[in-house]
Amino acid sequence: MITAYTQDLRHKKDELAIQYLPAVKAMAFRLKERLPSSVDYMDLSAIGTEELIKLSRRYDESLNDSFWGYAKKRVYGAMLDYLRSLDILSRSSRKLVKAIDYAVEEYRTINDEEPSDKQLSEMLGESVEKIHEARIASSIYTVMPLHDQLQVGDEGMALANIEREELVNVIKSVLGGYSEREQMIIQLYYFEELSLKEISDVLNITESRISQIHKSVIYKIKESVGA
Repeated sequence: MITAYTQDLRHKKDELAIQYLPAVKAMAFRLKERLPSSVDYMDLSAIGTEELIKLSRRYDESLNDSFWGYAKKRVYGAMLDYLRSLDILSRSSRKLVKAIDYAVEEYRTINDEEPSDKQLSEMLGESVEKIHEARIASSIYTVMPLHDQLQVGDEGMALANIEREELVNVIKSVLGGYSEREQMIIQLYYFEELSLKEISDVLNITESRISQIHKSVIYKIKESVGA
């Protein structure tokens, strides 16, 4: 009798998970839109689904009014943990990403356009393959929360012991000195979770330019907080 009750309860909890599978798939699709082609949508969806099932079996409706309200952040967090597990940025590649960002800023200041992988290869004395891989890793990392973003590069060591609330206040203070457009890009990208294309449609500027501004703002925040 107890076994039958337990099986029935588990069945009901699995039905609860099935009910929200479309929401998980939509979340995985939205995240995939902001990632390079090397990251598989099916992997993200599978990770999210697995986490959803685990959460449904632990869910206590007497403690949480809404299952999706309880599960949403945890499912998204599982997808981000999966991206972190790819070990996309080793210590050496973090330094290369930082060097690439700096070189891109210098090149754009002079030429008003972003350099190609081949041009960066010549500027930094690295192979085109290494440059390409580092830029893909960097583009994956940009979907991470700002706290993760700020850990890239040597400045990250200075941020390791900063409390979340303090970091948020510092970021708000730093962003207050930037233009409304720069602030809007950060808002739409990290908090509204829009893709570059969607931000491009909202602000009527190219995706490439949005990416440039985004990296520039992150660099300025890191520089200010690190200082």
